[in-house]
Amino acid sequence: MDFLFQSILNGILAGCIYALFAMGLTLIYGVLNFVNFAHGELIMWGAYFLYFLMGKPFGFPLPIALIPALLLTILLGIGMDRFVFKPLRTANRLTLLIAALGLSFLLRNGAQFLWGAELRTYGFEIKRGLRILGISITLNQVAIILTSIVCIVFVYLLFHRTRLGKSMRAVSDNLELARVMGIDSKHAIQFAWVIASVLAGVGGILLALDTNLQPGMGLINLVKAFAATLLGGVGNIWGALLGGIVIGLAENLGVLVISPGYKDAIAFGIMVLMLLIRPSALLGRQE
Repeated sequence: MDFLFQSILNGILAGCIYALFAMGLTLIYGVLNFVNFAHGELIMWGAYFLYFLMGKPFGFPLPIALIPALLLTILLGIGMDRFVFKPLRTANRLTLLIAALGLSFLLRNGAQFLWGAELRTYGFEIKRGLRILGISITLNQVAIILTSIVCIVFVYLLFHRTRLGKSMRAVSDNLELARVMGIDSKHAIQFAWVIASVLAGVGGILLALDTNLQPGMGLINLVKAFAATLLGGVGNIWGALLGGIVIGLAENLGVLVISPGYKDAIAFGIMVLMLLIRPSALLGRQE
C-alpha cells in the first residue's frame, strides 16, 4: 500500500512538471494557432542554461543563477519567434511544422555540441527523503510542488486579473477582431512567448533537479506535453494543467503493472489514442 501511495506522489510530482510544459505549449497554440514542435528545446535549453551558469567559469549558486537562466530562455523563445516563426506567420501550418522541426534538430544538436551527449547533473548531494505516513519525499520534490503551484497561480492571475492577460485571451479567441478593437496583438504575442518560455525553463530546471540533463530530454518531454495538451484540449490552458497531472499519474501507476522501461511509452500511447479518438484536435477549435 505504501508503494501505491509513493507512486501516486511521484505521479503528482511528474504531473506538475508536465503541466508547466503543456501550459506553455498550448499557450502558443492558443495565440498563434500552431503547435511549436521546438518547445521541447526550450525545456532542454532552460535546464542547460542553469547548468552553464552554475558551472565554470561562473560558479553561481542556484538562487543567483536562476534568474539569468530564465532570462536566457526567454531570449531564446523570443528569438525563435522573431527569426523563424514571425516571417512565416502567414504561411500554412505544414510550413510552420517543418520550420519548428528543423529548429528543434538545430537546437538539440547545438546543445550536444556544447555539452556532449552524456548525462549531467547539477551536482547536488542526494539526501534521504522525509518519511511522512510511509511516503518518502525529498526537499527537491517539495520545491517542485511549491514552484509549480506558484507558476500556476501566477498564470491564473495574469490571465484573469490583468489587462495584458485579457488582451492575450482576446487575441487567442479572434486575432482579427482583437486588432479591430484596438488591442496591440504584437505585444500580446510577444508576451505569450515570454510566459511560454518561462514555463518551459522552470519546468526543465525542476525536471533536471529531480533527474538529470541530456540533450534528448526536450524531445521526450515534448511528447508528454503534447499528450497532456491533447488530453486537456488543444488551446485550453487549464485543460493542459489537468492533462499534465493525468499523464504523470498514468506513467507512475502504469509501472506498477508493466516494466519501468516502458514508462515513457505510456504518454506516447495516450497521445496516439487521443488522436484516434479526436482526429480533428489539431485542426483548430470547433465553432
